[in-house]
Amino acid sequence: MTTPRGFRDKSDESLLTLVGEIPELVRNLVVAEVDAAKAWAAKAAKDAGIGTGWVVGALFILFWSVPALGTFVIAGLSSWWPVWLSALVVFGAMLLIAIVLALLGFLRFKRIGKGNPAISISEDVRAVKEVGE
Repeated sequence: MTTPRGFRDKSDESLLTLVGEIPELVRNLVVAEVDAAKAWAAKAAKDAGIGTGWVVGALFILFWSVPALGTFVIAGLSSWWPVWLSALVVFGAMLLIAIVLALLGFLRFKRIGKGNPAISISEDVRAVKEVGE
């Protein structure tokens, strides 16, 4: 006979039979927890890798923004409106791109801590209590 959750009704089995099933149940629980930990670690590593890519992209754009700032200063000192204004626009656009890339990377890093932890002892205890009732 099975219970509504699909578990076998073990109320008629002997104590020795129930004790004999404990190693298999513990093994299954440990394997399930290890698999959950592996899945969480893989997702966290993927988010960390993508976040790192966004931050590296932001740093690359920021690195090339420094010459644009230099061009702005030189052009601003050597001539008046068109040259330095264009250099300022280039610098502003590159700075804006760097900010967006850094924000995307930060948000991806922030996702690492979210999600369910792999080891959920309280849920395991609750499930065992439900089966026992």
